[in-house]
Amino acid sequence: MSGISPFSLSKQPPVILVADDDKAIRVLLRKAMEQEGYRVVEVTDGKQCLDAYENVKPDIVLLDAVMPVMDGFTCCKHLLQIAKNNLMSALASLDTDSGLGNTVISKLWGRTPILMITSLDDEHSVDRAFEAGATDYVTKPIHWAVLRQRLRQLLQQGQVYKQLEEANLALQQLANVDGLTGLANRRRFDDYLNTQWINLAQEGSPLSLILCDIDFFKFYNDQYGHPAGDLCLQKVGAVLSHKAQKHQDLVARYGGEEFAVIMPYTHAEGAIHVAKAIQAGVRNLQIAHSGSTVSQSVTLSIGVSTIIPTWESSPLNLIVTADTALYRAKAEGRDRIVLN
Repeated sequence: MSGISPFSLSKQPPVILVADDDKAIRVLLRKAMEQEGYRVVEVTDGKQCLDAYENVKPDIVLLDAVMPVMDGFTCCKHLLQIAKNNLMSALASLDTDSGLGNTVISKLWGRTPILMITSLDDEHSVDRAFEAGATDYVTKPIHWAVLRQRLRQLLQQGQVYKQLEEANLALQQLANVDGLTGLANRRRFDDYLNTQWINLAQEGSPLSLILCDIDFFKFYNDQYGHPAGDLCLQKVGAVLSHKAQKHQDLVARYGGEEFAVIMPYTHAEGAIHVAKAIQAGVRNLQIAHSGSTVSQSVTLSIGVSTIIPTWESSPLNLIVTADTALYRAKAEGRDRIVLN
């Protein structure tokens, strides 16, 4: 990749964060980097470097090993932790965003290459640098031709890594999203329910599940056609996403005309409150449904169940009780909420 410009994978010039307490070195680095077309941000110690890293989101960090307040080795470890936290936050948004939106990709800027520049050239210091997480290491006095080549290589590697990271998360997102409604799909539902079950079993906290079924949806499709049915599913899904507003709640298309809402840390009263809001929201859509025997517009039958997960039980227990409640709602006349 030596023939690739560091600008070819990114429209904006790369941002170089320089952390060095020696002003003369900083001036020389700035001049050399700006001649290469890079944007440069300077700081004088490790603490400032951490603050700047979060604020400017650099493409690469040039880090001196020996600095006041916080040395380069310690700073390097903190930089990697920040990058890891940001990536974990991005991944978590897949878990907690009901619509599994596009926020993940915009959050990704982690694993920035770190190039240590220092007068320490003994074996122990080199080992410390790489153990701290440095990507590469050059010594003072700086060999400028070598530094330029190292920067180009690291920037190219960093850009490629970010693209791969974005692509992987985009694929993960697609694998977990229902293509019609944009909600979580059944696979995501199962994964999230299992994860929350384990978390809440450890804490002894409640977990609620809402299962919704569009009443007489087969008749709706038969009368109005599948394109209208698809639009109906999208509108109902949007209502669920809007009404299940808690950060941890996950809204999923459970299958066909069925939807589900997983609600961690939610007691039965809270789940019923959300179920009522969902029911009212769908009624307010006023989607004509002359084939329904309970209303002239689209309605929902809803089953609600709440449980405190334990190691002796399983997520299937919650699904079965919620499904039983949904069955009762249908058997008792539809367009109603039943708590089991």
